[in-house]
Amino acid sequence: MSIFPKNLQKKLSLRRDNNSLRLLTNEKKNIDFSSNDYLGFSQNKTINDMSQRICNTQKFKNGSTGSRLVSGTHTIHLETEKIIADFHNAESGLLYNSGYDANIGLFSCVAQKGDTIIFDELIHASIRDGIRLSNAKSFKFKHNSLEDLEKKIKKSEGTIYIAIETVYSMDGDSAPLQSIADLSNKYNCLLIVDEAHSNGVFGESGRGSVQEFGLENAIFARVHTFGKALGCHGAIILGSHDLREYLINFSRSFIYTTAAATHSIATIQAAYSELSTTSELKKLQNNIVYFKNGVSKKNLESKFVKSDSSIHCCILPGNDIVKDFAQSLQQKGFDIKPILSPTVPKGQERLRICIHSFNTHKEIDALLTELASL
Repeated sequence: MSIFPKNLQKKLSLRRDNNSLRLLTNEKKNIDFSSNDYLGFSQNKTINDMSQRICNTQKFKNGSTGSRLVSGTHTIHLETEKIIADFHNAESGLLYNSGYDANIGLFSCVAQKGDTIIFDELIHASIRDGIRLSNAKSFKFKHNSLEDLEKKIKKSEGTIYIAIETVYSMDGDSAPLQSIADLSNKYNCLLIVDEAHSNGVFGESGRGSVQEFGLENAIFARVHTFGKALGCHGAIILGSHDLREYLINFSRSFIYTTAAATHSIATIQAAYSELSTTSELKKLQNNIVYFKNGVSKKNLESKFVKSDSSIHCCILPGNDIVKDFAQSLQQKGFDIKPILSPTVPKGQERLRICIHSFNTHKEIDALLTELASL
């Protein structure tokens, strides 16, 4: 047996002592209120059948066989990039293997030494990691605070990039997108928007928050991921033709990795085709309203973060108590996970409840009744 370093063992022990040790668990057959599969696309037979037809027609290999710059770019990669760019009214797009890869690749290479990146304090870990890899200065601003953002802009240097999410993954609340775009334009900043949790949920046919507000031309780069409402895997960075060319040449997480398998790209293409015609978006939006009304009727509003998205968070401070609540709900047949510190700040531990198009009103009622009793 190899020796495990004492300092690493100490960190693990501290997590155990704080009841914050992360563990992998098998999928259970409980009612799904935890996955990001908002539209049920991961189990959509139409998407599965269509992706299989694409694969059979084009006789794909099992893998892409290399990086995009060597042997990994196939016709379907280029077709799918154009389909998605057109769907989102963008000049161009570049596929990445995941949302994490996209954010790492974008933020690490775009901002240069002497530039500044200003990011919302609740921004996703992948964006923070990308910023750490860049040579730019960086400042965080108070969550959704236009006043604090403007203060940070005024003390910034070089080309100024502003990074936000349209919907925040741990709170489910939305950014004041129009106001931030106006502020970005006022000071000639470049706005980067992560649409991971608004893609497939907001806007016409799930096109996202940027298109809902008609702000496509106000955004320097948009990151759309496919592991949430699209029910598959991967991501795309949307922007100008020049941005696509720059990323191909300087984005390390794009250059130095094997391209996504053609089978995966076929599934993405099929998912976008389904997104254009599906009725699941309307069902999802109706369920979100139904859940919010139920929270109000059960007098639980003070426990929840305000949200119009699929993500609804019930704040229950303390790792012990939120884990106990989650376990009780799981025993009642609800698949709900606790979000512990340090994933969220201490005192902000919560149950993260995801609403889907396929959840029934009966299931939502039962969950809210159980929450209220607990």
